[in-house]
Amino acid sequence: MQRFTQVIISISLLVLILACNQSAGTGELKIDFQKYTLANGLNVVLHNDKSDPIVSVAIQYNVGSGREVKGRTGFAHLFEHMLFQESENVPQDQFFKKVQNVGGTLNGFTNKDETVYFEIVPKNALETLLWLESDRMGFFINTV
Repeated sequence: MQRFTQVIISISLLVLILACNQSAGTGELKIDFQKYTLANGLNVVLHNDKSDPIVSVAIQYNVGSGREVKGRTGFAHLFEHMLFQESENVPQDQFFKKVQNVGGTLNGFTNKDETVYFEIVPKNALETLLWLESDRMGFFINTV
């Protein structure tokens, strides 16, 4: 009887999800943004939303687990974690602390084609956050 109840609940949830997905798909999501390419080749996508006094930064590197070979996997994910640890200018474990000390949150993920780092901080901490990301990009390698 318990198994039957689980199946009925699962089917009901699936039907509900599909129904919500179909109704949500009828409207088009429109987000205004500007896209820039800096002299160093970095692509910047900017969306301005003043509804909250926060900023979000996401840095995407177009490298992930898809470039790994059989028998030698996990390096993309390992490097994702290593890049949170330190750089020449940010001591061990200080990246997290610097973001959290300004009231921010941060995380990252790796998949087949990309490694992404993202942070959300109060808007007055944007300059600090951009400096941290720039430092991660430019001054990590000598700490390995």
